[in-house]
Amino acid sequence: MKPTDLTLGVALGLLAGYVDTSAFVALFGLFTAHVTGNFVLIGSELARPSHAGVLPLKFLAIPAFAAGVVVARLMDVRCARLGHNPARPLLGMQLALLAAFMVAGVLASPPGNPEAPLVLASGMLGAAAMGVQNAAGKLRFGRIAPTTVMTGNVTELLIDMTDLASGRATPAVRARFVKFFWPVLAFALGCVAGGTAYMTFGFWCLAPALALLAWLVLLDWPALEAAPAAA
Repeated sequence: MKPTDLTLGVALGLLAGYVDTSAFVALFGLFTAHVTGNFVLIGSELARPSHAGVLPLKFLAIPAFAAGVVVARLMDVRCARLGHNPARPLLGMQLALLAAFMVAGVLASPPGNPEAPLVLASGMLGAAAMGVQNAAGKLRFGRIAPTTVMTGNVTELLIDMTDLASGRATPAVRARFVKFFWPVLAFALGCVAGGTAYMTFGFWCLAPALALLAWLVLLDWPALEAAPAAA
């Protein structure tokens, strides 16, 4: 099966919402899919310390996320230099990191101490995995809407909805509305499913996310025309 833009947008949006919410519930409010929330929580903790020991977990998630982005970029450049489509290697790297995240989380369960080594390791692995997805979205999946941070997507949707409701929408606006709508909906559904699944199954709830990502890896990527790597 060849991946389409709609397939990618829905699958990666669902994956990001699912992983980010399950990790947030499991790891003391840690955001794995984006760093903005962690910056806010770090600032809040520094202003009003809770003495819960969560700062190391949130601090370490930021360089782990950055490492995922940097390594993804290096892999993208190398694949492009060799004439290979980087999509499958990038998704494969995310799959490996996400699997390690699940294993570390299972071993750390129940995560009662945010400063425990396995808890810190699981948080860093989850952040690195989602750093790869963020980088892949910029480097190789630029045709689809962003799948990890929804603020810009929702803003675009509301602008387009206003144009649609006022009758000023062009065919391009209608196409853009569809492009952004489905990843946002998938992300929202992933958030609901991820939080519920973690409360029911613990870190084993990441198994469906791994299956979804494995399916994406196995798609017919050589037939996909990859977006050019960023300069």
